[in-house]
Order: sequence, then C-alpha cells, then structure tokens
Amino acid sequence: MIDFYTYPTPNGRKISVMLEEVELPYTVHVVNITKNEQFTPEFLALNPNNKIPVIVDSDGPGGKPITLFESGAILIYLAEKTGKFLPSEPRARYTTLQWLMFQMGNLGPMLGQLHHFLHAAQEDVPYGKERYGAEARRLYKVMNTRLGAVEYLAGDYSIADIAAFPWVVSYKRQAIDLDAYPNVRRWFDAVKARPKVQKGMTIP
Repeated sequence: MIDFYTYPTPNGRKISVMLEEVELPYTVHVVNITKNEQFTPEFLALNPNNKIPVIVDSDGPGGKPITLFESGAILIYLAEKTGKFLPSEPRARYTTLQWLMFQMGNLGPMLGQLHHFLHAAQEDVPYGKERYGAEARRLYKVMNTRLGAVEYLAGDYSIADIAAFPWVVSYKRQAIDLDAYPNVRRWFDAVKARPKVQKGMTIP
C-alpha cells in the first residue's frame, strides 16, 4: 500500500494520475497547503522541503518502506516499480527522462510564476506578466514543434506526458489560446480522453 500526501495542484495531480494509470493501491492524505499543514512537524518529517506530493511505499526496494518527495522522482520510482510508462531501452528511456526534465525545470516553474503574477500577486506587476507570459508562449511553441513530429512528448505515452498534462490543463488561466498550438491541442485532447487520467485529475 502507498500512502499519498497531496493537495489539488498540478504537481499533486501528476502522482494521482500516475497511481491510477499503474493501478497501484493507495491511500490519500490531504495536506491543506492553504492552512500551512505542509509546515507541521509530522509532514516535515516526510519532506523537509515542505512541498507536496509525497509518497510512502510500505513495499519499497528490498521489501522495506521508502519515503519519496519531488514529483519527478516519484514518477520515475512508480514507473520503475511497475515497469510502465518509462522505457527500458536506453535511447527511449533518456528521451523520456529528457522531456520529464523539460517539465520539471521549465514548464512547471515558468507556468507557476505566470499564475502568480496573473492571479495571486497583491499588486499589478506588468513586467512579471510580460516576462512569464512570453516564456509560457515559448514553452508551448517548443511542445507544439515536438508534438508535430511525435504523438506524445517522448514518442509513446509516458511519465513525460503525465507530468506535463496537469500544468497544461490551466491554459486558460495562463492566457494561452491552445488553438494557436494545434499539435499541443491534439495531444491535450488525447491525454484528457484517457479514463485513468480523468480519474486521477479528481483526486483529492
């Protein structure tokens, strides 16, 4: 059994989608970040970086429990545990990890900053909106170019798509016209149609 500590954010939903896709049993523990529950001593013992998501797998390597934070690391772990959505063939594996890192290092952080300046900043900061808006459009263009050559980010459906999709879901709040990126739109609709993705996006 996996204990899954999460909140309804893109990073949290990466893991709920993955858990649904690989069909591992799990128990959800909601960590209400709007009430600072990520700073409790109990949660900090799981993740000293006070961020969701976190998993605790009672059946970790060697049959011993393992605790993991950082959504990308969790996705790799679950993929390797189940043999799903991360190829074993070296070239395909590194391509998948490359696009996972694209999400972790670019898509998530930049869209997160854009969300902040568009919706959370207590004062209007035009420079922030312009800077991160331009970067968001650049990243969508990168994905659009890639998805013009392949069906999914790494070729086949993988943890790279599972990582990126929850961030693209909020494209309207990012002031992105998804129809301006037709290959991303095609990919988005294909991922959205997967029943396990639909289930995972509702958790918690």
